[in-house]
Amino acid sequence: MNIDVEHPQSGQVVVRPHGRVDADSAQDLKEKLHEIAQTGAEYVVVDLKSVDFIDSSGLSALVSGLKALRKHGGVLNLSQPQTQALTALRLTMLDRVFPIFLSVEEALNEGDLLKP
Repeated sequence: MNIDVEHPQSGQVVVRPHGRVDADSAQDLKEKLHEIAQTGAEYVVVDLKSVDFIDSSGLSALVSGLKALRKHGGVLNLSQPQTQALTALRLTMLDRVFPIFLSVEEALNEGDLLKP
């Protein structure tokens, strides 16, 4: 898994993991989100568009990142999950914890949610 990070505006961060987010790679995502939380980022979006698989380790990394960001006053939104990731989020009811948006732009601006 590769992780790209963009800073569209001050206080905004877009994290784009690519590939599988599983037991072998989830720790990298978790560490990246914790690192971003330490910088004081206010709005973080994890763009799941290029994630073709996420397991419980990956979901745990997202929850850990959410907790770290909240601790520092930040927000974590998700955008563009593929079918498998959206199913995993719904089955674990994490779609009720994470705001999930149709695009990165909407997630940054807190626009239209992807309805369950």
